[in-house]
Parts: sequence; structure tokens; C-alpha cells
Amino acid sequence: MWWPRCVGAAAFGVASCLAACAATPAADLDSRLRAACAGFDGQVGYYVHHLVTGESAAWQADEPFPTASLIKVPILVRIMERVELGELDYHAPLVYDKERLYPGEDLLAAFEPGSKIDVAKLCLLMLTLSDNSASLWLQELAGTGTAVNTWLAAHDFRRTRVNSRTPGREAQKELFGWGQTTPREMAELLLSVHEGRAGSAAACDEMQRALSRTYWDGEALSAVPPGVAVLSKQGAVSHARSEVFLVHAPSGPYVACVMTKNQKDTSWDHDNAGFRLLRELSRLLWQHFEPARPYTPPAGGRRFACVPKCPPRPAGCGQVG
Repeated sequence: MWWPRCVGAAAFGVASCLAACAATPAADLDSRLRAACAGFDGQVGYYVHHLVTGESAAWQADEPFPTASLIKVPILVRIMERVELGELDYHAPLVYDKERLYPGEDLLAAFEPGSKIDVAKLCLLMLTLSDNSASLWLQELAGTGTAVNTWLAAHDFRRTRVNSRTPGREAQKELFGWGQTTPREMAELLLSVHEGRAGSAAACDEMQRALSRTYWDGEALSAVPPGVAVLSKQGAVSHARSEVFLVHAPSGPYVACVMTKNQKDTSWDHDNAGFRLLRELSRLLWQHFEPARPYTPPAGGRRFACVPKCPPRPAGCGQVG
């Protein structure tokens, strides 16, 4: 039986994890992760931290990378702050019009003009489906990218910023697209949600629920048994693939962020080099932290895997204008 959420912090889980990590120390984990990255045609960064043992591994963890859709995590945090301040009603209906359409396969783009939707459902679309039309609307409701960046700066996230549709960030947008971050900071942001430091206890609970129901489970999450709860967000643009995830493993939670940039393989299929790397590093992490509970995805799973597609866009694939 797999243990959901934080039950793994119980004494038995802690003891088993400590024993496992003693047999496979952090240096061994880091060497295996780096070996998996060897030969990757592009740049890779990762940051991993086990919340119970304190074991960590990092490679280019403070290097800036394109966020792609990972930027939706700080947008969510700022939305929740506005709800807490009484500046936004989480369930008040908003009216959709076609001016909010962002080219692509977004669900919101299929809405008829005049249709109503509330902030809570926009957040569902942003996080579960990574709907860009919904996300850009939420960025506006958050007070624009400037307000999101103000929150980030106030909470000591120095390298994570929204660039798109944010005055003064035009040069950074040319380099990084919608946003930029580092593996360490994005992992820390997800961890701050998990630990209740990104808002009130109620807001952080809601954010954790929202971040635990992604549709895009074909990469890092595919290496984790389906009975284990995971908070996550995925991001992909032509030259970069990334994922941040916090796994409620039996031996205790661990948080990880893996990011790529300048990768040569810009394909949009299951075998993309960046997607393969996300799956492999996640597999190594589960194998390292849960050696007594081996997991191999069953044969035939590929036909169910959800892989982002790249529809034609004026600004380029995944590059929000």
C-alpha cells in the first residue's frame, strides 16, 4: 500500500529512508544524476532536496533557465494573495471574450464570447491543463507581471521573474520568453507552498490541491507510482523542457526541479531528449529514495502518455507574446 501525502514522515518511513540513504550517500546520487545528463545536447540544471534526511543534489542549480509554464506557479501564488486580501473573489463569475484567446489548443479558447467562468476554474485550467489563455488572464488579474515580480522580490526570490507583458522586461523576454528562474528557486517556491510559507494556511492548502491534479503526467510523474501524491508543474518550449515536483514518498517528501535550455532536439513527441531526461532523472530519484519500493511503469503506458503539442504561433512555440 502506497502512503499518500506526508504519512512517510512517520517513524518507520524515516528509519527506512535513513538506512537507504546511508547505503547510497548524496555524492552517489549526484554522480548518477550527472551521469544521466552526460551527452545531453544542451544545458541541464537540477536541484533535489529530501525533506526528512536533508540530502540534496544540485547541478547548475543557480543558473537562469526559461520557465515556460513553470511561471504559472508564482502567478498562482499572487492570485491567492489577492484573494486573501479581499481584492479578488475566488468564485465570482468573469465574462470571457475572444480578445483573451491565445493561439493554440487551449480549452478556454473554445468558450463562446459571453461565457462565464470564475477565478477558481481559471486556476484549474492554468495548472491542470496549462491553458495559456487562462494563464494570461490570471496574470492580468494578479496585477500584471509587475505585481507577481514584486511578490517574488519581497519573498527573496531574486532570480525568478515574469517577463512577458511586463514593462521593463523586454530584453529578458527576448532571452528567456515568458519567464525565467533557476532550478533551486523554483523548487524552493513549490516547497514554500507545501510548507505553508507562500500564503495563509488555507491558501497554501488550496494551492497544494490545485498543484496535485496535473493532466501532464507523462514525464517526471510517470516514474512515480500512481498511488503516491505529487505536487507538480510542467513547462516546455521548443528549446527547453522543465518540471518541478514534490513527491510525498513513503520515506518522506522530496522536492526536485529539472530544467533544460538550448537543447538541440526541438521535437514535440514522447522521445524528445528533454522529455526523456525528465523521466530518467525522476526514475533515479525514486530509485534512490525508495530502494525497497521499486517501480517500473507498466508496458503499454506510452499510448496513454500526455505529451505537449506545438501548434503554430506567431511568437514561436511556447513563447507567450
